[in-house]
Amino acid sequence: MKLTILGSGTSNGVPQIGCRCRTCCSTDPRDKRLRCSSLIESDGGTRILIDCGPDFRQQILPLPSQHLDAIFITHEHYDHVGGLDDLRPTLLFDLNVYADDYCAQHLMERIPYCFTPKEKRYPGVPSINLDHIEPHVPVTVGDISVLPFRVMHGTLPILGFRIGKLVYITDMSTLPDSEWQYIMGADTLIVNALHHRQHPSHQTVEQAVKFAQKIAARQTYFIHMSHFILPHEDEEAFLPQGIHLAYDGLQITF
Repeated sequence: MKLTILGSGTSNGVPQIGCRCRTCCSTDPRDKRLRCSSLIESDGGTRILIDCGPDFRQQILPLPSQHLDAIFITHEHYDHVGGLDDLRPTLLFDLNVYADDYCAQHLMERIPYCFTPKEKRYPGVPSINLDHIEPHVPVTVGDISVLPFRVMHGTLPILGFRIGKLVYITDMSTLPDSEWQYIMGADTLIVNALHHRQHPSHQTVEQAVKFAQKIAARQTYFIHMSHFILPHEDEEAFLPQGIHLAYDGLQITF
């Protein structure tokens, strides 16, 4: 299977509006970070999106195919769901969006017109089937099996996903003890690393390194990065072997 990082940045994106720091002014394309989202493609042609943020349109248009079989949502914060309305041109067929109960409730409150019965739906709005999922209950889409598990985003319980030997986590501050069994043995780890300063609801780079070393995956890539880390080439030089900064457009085979 293949994972493409469509966005590796935090909620403000990089460069951040109004900032003139080294990272924001960098000419390295790896320092241009859209909001977090990833595309997973199986050998059998199944394509699922993880999170659909406000940069979705910009992320999906350059791809050779815009077809999606499903979207899995980690949590309801705008930088992870703000692009759902932009699904409308692609939905010549119904699309399943998977979210836990708390997230699904907030989506229905925020964009209720997407989830009204088909016979009452305004012409042209997205035709989204909102499917409720829960931790530890696998969901199969085509030939991809997705196992949700629980992570903590500060005090907010959100979802991470295990897909075969891949573990995908964003916006985590801590992992409950009960969830380690669902992620150990991963060969590929995608995990958030905001910056170097303490934050109440995100890992720092140093915390992400320790987390990655405990998982001991063959390859680890950091996502959800802010402009407060060094430019890509400089920051990457400080990371241990096997741990890397992700960047928009990066393709990872797992």
